[in-house]
Amino acid sequence: MIEQLISFLQEFSKEERREQLWQVANDRTRYVTVVLEDIYQTQNASAVLRSCDCFGIQDVHIIENENTFNINPQVVIGATKWLHLHQYNEEANNTRACLRKLKNDGYRIVATTPHRNDVNLNDFDLSRGKTAVVFGNEREGISDIVMEEADEFMKIPMYGFSESLNISVSAAITLQHFSNQLRTSELNTKLSVDELNALYLEWLKKSIKKSELLIEEFNKRNNTSF
Repeated sequence: MIEQLISFLQEFSKEERREQLWQVANDRTRYVTVVLEDIYQTQNASAVLRSCDCFGIQDVHIIENENTFNINPQVVIGATKWLHLHQYNEEANNTRACLRKLKNDGYRIVATTPHRNDVNLNDFDLSRGKTAVVFGNEREGISDIVMEEADEFMKIPMYGFSESLNISVSAAITLQHFSNQLRTSELNTKLSVDELNALYLEWLKKSIKKSELLIEEFNKRNNTSF
């Protein structure tokens, strides 16, 4: 029935807009996801979300322990409209709750920090499985809990006097590199057919004025409930 609803709503959307939504949805992936732990600067938080959208990452997991995650509309420029944000702020230990959920969902936890067993970004092997990349906050970086729970450690190679990069820059470099790898590999990293249709429908509804009224009409005609 979801296909019928999509077909119905498409009648109220311009062809070029439908094509854009479908193409971007086709380029989305959940093979790589991003985890942000206790980010407190709104500009950094927003810039990372914008990079996720630009490079096709659909899900972002936001851990709020000491700091509330806030978004700067002038930086994010609407990117959150197209992303799924999963916030963890109700547990005594939100970091562990988030990482263990991701592990249960089949992700390996990759901490972005120098470590004795780390690997350079250029040498990181995405083919080993779904990857959740954890970026820590601007002051302390990742927490001790991330260090404990991490399956692997990764760093961006640098050749100057500075020892670290701004989190938003680190995320952009990492995601651009991963995006290129995924699109040139033979890995099956795209959304499933059901996920793709659900995402396209979600975006289609957001792109059509008064779509909720149209869906009500569709439900009446077909005796359904969406």
